[in-house]
Amino acid sequence: MTVYEATQKRIDIIFSDFDNIYVSFSGGKDSGVLLNLCMDYVRRNKLKRKIGVFHIDYEAQYQMSSEYVTRILRANSDILKVYRICVPFKVPTCTSMFQSYWRPWDEDKSDIWVSPMPKNAYTKDDFPFFSYEMWDYEFQKLFSEWIHQRAKAKRTACLVGIRTQESLNRWRAIHSDRNYRNYKGLDWTNEICANVYNLYPIYDWLTTDIWVANARFGWEYNHLYDIFYKAGVPLEKMRVASPFLSAAQITLKLFRAIEPHTWGKLVSRVNGVNFTGIYGGTMAMGWSSIKLPTGHTWESYMHFLLETLPEKTRIVYIEKLNTSIRFWRERGGVLADETIEKLRKIGVKVDVLSNSNYKTDKKPVRMEYLDDINISEFQEIPSYKRMCVCILKNDHHCKYMGFAQTKREIERRKAIMEKYKNIL
Repeated sequence: MTVYEATQKRIDIIFSDFDNIYVSFSGGKDSGVLLNLCMDYVRRNKLKRKIGVFHIDYEAQYQMSSEYVTRILRANSDILKVYRICVPFKVPTCTSMFQSYWRPWDEDKSDIWVSPMPKNAYTKDDFPFFSYEMWDYEFQKLFSEWIHQRAKAKRTACLVGIRTQESLNRWRAIHSDRNYRNYKGLDWTNEICANVYNLYPIYDWLTTDIWVANARFGWEYNHLYDIFYKAGVPLEKMRVASPFLSAAQITLKLFRAIEPHTWGKLVSRVNGVNFTGIYGGTMAMGWSSIKLPTGHTWESYMHFLLETLPEKTRIVYIEKLNTSIRFWRERGGVLADETIEKLRKIGVKVDVLSNSNYKTDKKPVRMEYLDDINISEFQEIPSYKRMCVCILKNDHHCKYMGFAQTKREIERRKAIMEKYKNIL
């Protein structure tokens, strides 16, 4: 069975079991393929129902992306119910050591908005649960509950076009043991709240599958990818979503060449964009092979870097570092047998436990932070060098180190959800 055939079976289940369906559509290649799959299914089966489309317009995105989104939504308006979101929630940014977030569609900065607000957009006034303390990912969860209540649905499906090949974080988003219950035991589903589910129909597709499908079925796609390809950007590095995230730093400089008129607005809109555009993808921002300054260990270099940061930012990194150190020292992470053997051969002390609460075949391991280590599993091992990379990348959430939300962040998120749940 091909991934396309497997996905058709998944879509059969979705349209049979869920009376309210919407696709989370960013304008990127994966969500574009997922939307096309669903639209083809509706037309092929002559279903008399509409698919919801949830699109967060981040204001400071490529004009080509915005035009593609508008084009595909308008061409299929007969079967789509569109929610184009223009809301000033907090959005992570890795372009500045001074700011961990920025706000699209900030009313106080309407005179320097990168793009005009689209017609028929949904704004903060349309959502009674909106709060200025809210991050974009918190808004997405509350939106799913809001649309479920609004549709008076029995069961709501939010279709998300992420693939596990893309990153460990995306694999964990689908398969983590911290996730809510699956729907009918299907491992490509997660329950968000009562009768509302995130579904990942193309989770097992490869990047090549995406482009084969676009070519074979003649689907509309974002032609910004053509320009990336001509510029020599590797397939796995092409990003068209928020350009200020860590994963997009390396291609931010292309904004200046592809859309110079948009670039000029970006520079005055978000702190640190010009610096990141110049140095993103270099050693200056933690990419490639960063070199340890003479006379330093990675631990001492980390402390040096921390001292260069604003106090508020420094405290965030220190809290995450201390949380991670305690985690590896007391609870332990999980490593494969092969990795454990490599550590032992080079003299690293590890305490392998017999029991684990994780849903994995890997072994739970307690260990101390290392200064650095030269093995292929570098990104799985806690080290001060990895922390240095996070700081240089302005990776405030330390995603490079695989950090999940801290206990405080989880509690804060739960408090926000509980506060606005009554409004829904």
